[in-house]
Amino acid sequence: MKNTPNKYTELTWQQVLHGYSMGIFPMGEETDSIAWYETSPRAIIPIEKDTDIIKIPRSLSQILKKNIFEIRIDTAFSRVMRNCAQRESTWINRLILNAFDDLYGLGYAHSIESWLDGELVGGLYGVAYRGAFFGESMFYRASNASKVAVVRLYEILKKNKFVLFDIQMMTPHFETLGAIEISKKVYQDILEKAMDAERTFDP
Repeated sequence: MKNTPNKYTELTWQQVLHGYSMGIFPMGEETDSIAWYETSPRAIIPIEKDTDIIKIPRSLSQILKKNIFEIRIDTAFSRVMRNCAQRESTWINRLILNAFDDLYGLGYAHSIESWLDGELVGGLYGVAYRGAFFGESMFYRASNASKVAVVRLYEILKKNKFVLFDIQMMTPHFETLGAIEISKKVYQDILEKAMDAERTFDP
């Protein structure tokens, strides 16, 4: 992962969308600054028209069948973001929180939430822009709560014929779900197609 040499003390929702459209994304550097990053290779979960690409381990499949978690969409966006930020080292600072709260208010940002016995126990958030969904971060307080949210998000993106499901960087968590790494050139080709598409995030 590499970043731009400059740090910035301002981040607007317009800048976030413009950055995404160019293949870069913001991360908080300090309390009141951000830098722009790109990764090569880039991690994505492929979305194909006629086949299920996402991999669901047997243990997760059993949890899905039992409907252990209640999945809600966009009912606790700010809480999901702030839960994602609760770790020893976080890139989700005040500038990130404010910009993504604005994106949520405008209908671009979304949260997929896992609830258990009326408590928020996991989830993820990201931004749907044109034909792409840019996943940002996730958290869990109960085993498999965030994985269930990823599966639900994938179903939404596939149903609405999104072109790109961008997760930025590979993690063991995503690798078990079928994420792959692609070159910068391949990523830019898919991103260009996604930016030319008009899609609606309709759960």
